[in-house]
Amino acid sequence: MANKIPRVPVREQDPKIRVTNFEEVCYGYNVEEARLEASRCINCKKPRCVEHCPVSLQIPQFIAQVNEGNFAEAARIIAQDSLLPSVCGRVCPQESQCEGACILGLKGEPVSIGKLERFVGDWARENKIETVTAAAPNGHKVAVIGSGPAGLACAADLAKSGYQVKIFEVLHKPGGVLEYGIPEFRLPKSKVVAAEIDNVRKLGVEIETDVVVGRTVTVDQLMDEEGYEAVFIGSGAGLPRFMGIEGENLNGVVSANEFLTRANLMKAYDENFDTPIYTGSRVVVVGGGNVAMDAVRTAARLGAQASIVYRRSEKELPARVEEVHHAKEEGITFLMLTNPTKINDNGSGWVKSLHCVKMELGEPDASGRRSPIPVPGSDFDLECDVVIMALGTSPNPLIASTTAGLETNKRGCLVADEESGATTRPGVFAGGDAVTGAATVILAMGAGRKAAKAIDAYIRGK
Repeated sequence: MANKIPRVPVREQDPKIRVTNFEEVCYGYNVEEARLEASRCINCKKPRCVEHCPVSLQIPQFIAQVNEGNFAEAARIIAQDSLLPSVCGRVCPQESQCEGACILGLKGEPVSIGKLERFVGDWARENKIETVTAAAPNGHKVAVIGSGPAGLACAADLAKSGYQVKIFEVLHKPGGVLEYGIPEFRLPKSKVVAAEIDNVRKLGVEIETDVVVGRTVTVDQLMDEEGYEAVFIGSGAGLPRFMGIEGENLNGVVSANEFLTRANLMKAYDENFDTPIYTGSRVVVVGGGNVAMDAVRTAARLGAQASIVYRRSEKELPARVEEVHHAKEEGITFLMLTNPTKINDNGSGWVKSLHCVKMELGEPDASGRRSPIPVPGSDFDLECDVVIMALGTSPNPLIASTTAGLETNKRGCLVADEESGATTRPGVFAGGDAVTGAATVILAMGAGRKAAKAIDAYIRGK
């Protein structure tokens, strides 16, 4: 009868109120809601949800403990595979991974795995439940470059095996994209991100910030002079892409990376911080992924009339359905099948408008999505003060260019084995966005875990 219970809805801030603040949109489950939702799980003999989780979380086992009210045990089960449950429960695309594979979803609604994971992570933090203990040192040192999801996952698994791990982070705060890229209203920083990074520290992992690998220190120096037997590169993909159209050098044109970093890491939305950020009265975000949704929803909260311009139809939007839904609730305008061709100058070096052309969908391209084709004579100008480019990112070339024997592909990503993360330089491993280009938090964590296992085998083999 468990699968006859309807999926338990999640309480959220009213759209008209939340668009005026940066407080979290989703409130999550309380105890009664979490147990009721957990009771819907039918404990499959071959749980497809686990197969489709990049970090192989023991999903039926932790949900069974939630159902029984054993939340501390549920937290310990999750901690065996992930120390970021409150993060992943909030930002993972569960609909295309664990929940997308849930057997209940074939004829109804899948179990709300992400919201249950979030509940467990939040409950454990609020009740000060310790889920990790430092392992006995094994005498081996490993360096991790980048404190984003890939680096944190790799460091945690290595520390659990007794390795002395040190993370080198380029920014002044650890967390990578969790800190600079995802807005407070989706992922609270001090309450969630900092707390879960502390769980990694409790394993004995050291984190040094303000280190630019390739300038402050090189990978070669870490291995040849500082005694690190292996290095994991999880430096992400922070180099923004632009369209290459006329007017992109005008004042008022920014990358989503810069815009979100100012708002998130540098707290531009908070009057207690002296961080400049400009939106004018009208903002247009070019792109349709999660970063585009984060940027446009942030612009709206800063008081701008905010719009999305995307060259394909809504069906092809790569952003999470939940994020698109929230954006629409908050009054964001979506201009589908629209492509910018030029940014017009107001005569003073600032943006005046975005010149666009309407598109129609033709045959599928290499990605499997139907290619957009311009509609002749459909040009129009979209008035705006700021244009935010959210077109994806690629890895910064600094590390590859200063490390002997590291190969990159034509997209600037590090060449690494898909299963082990081994690069073309012996002893150097890589994973996450530095290898794949911009992807998801959970895929980066999965790559970090695979690399940790491979690093362990490599050092033991030596």
